[in-house]
Amino acid sequence: MIRSIKAIFLFVLLLNIGAAHGQKPAYWDDIQKFKQQDSIVFPGPGKILFVGSSSFTKWTDVQNYFPGYSIINRGFGGSTIVDVIRYESDIIFPYKPKQIIIYCGENDIANDTTVTDKIVFERFKQLYVDIREDQPTVPIVYISMKPSPSRWHMRHKTMEGNRLIKKFLEKKNRNGRFVNVWDAMLGPDGQPMPDIFIQDRLHMNAKGYAIWQKILLPYLIKN
Repeated sequence: MIRSIKAIFLFVLLLNIGAAHGQKPAYWDDIQKFKQQDSIVFPGPGKILFVGSSSFTKWTDVQNYFPGYSIINRGFGGSTIVDVIRYESDIIFPYKPKQIIIYCGENDIANDTTVTDKIVFERFKQLYVDIREDQPTVPIVYISMKPSPSRWHMRHKTMEGNRLIKKFLEKKNRNGRFVNVWDAMLGPDGQPMPDIFIQDRLHMNAKGYAIWQKILLPYLIKN
């Protein structure tokens, strides 16, 4: 209840600040598009929910990678964990999924130099707690932040953030799992493989997503 009150207060505050400046909260339009889709055909409960940032947004054919699994993709923009928390009541809780797959955190570090690995971890922990309050037993899978070539200079923060989140989830038994994609995306030289990324050196091509598919598949709950 306390978390819900805090979330509502934060949401109203953001709306008021945005209105005062003639602005909408970040990614407002993206969320409204999801809600519009849901108003036409609501996905219904019991599916696997993918939520997070642009690595999911651009995985537009994710359903094709996992035939036999019912997937809802709610990746949006270049979102941070803060953004996911802001809209959790719109893009997580209503679906009552049987499993939640999260990819987020990379933008938290890239968008603000003052954000540390510990801050990313604390943000993730808050999201985890929020989900747990609404859906106490839903299995949560966190995909590790990836080694993006364009953000390689941030790798120490990213790796430490991954380590902290992994350690946290290891204590949650099967209801909280950490999936490491970092190592598989590195070449023999220890650098990110350039041929699995598109031109921006940040987002993946089909070869990169195939790596994720192979690693993630054993963690997905079958229908």
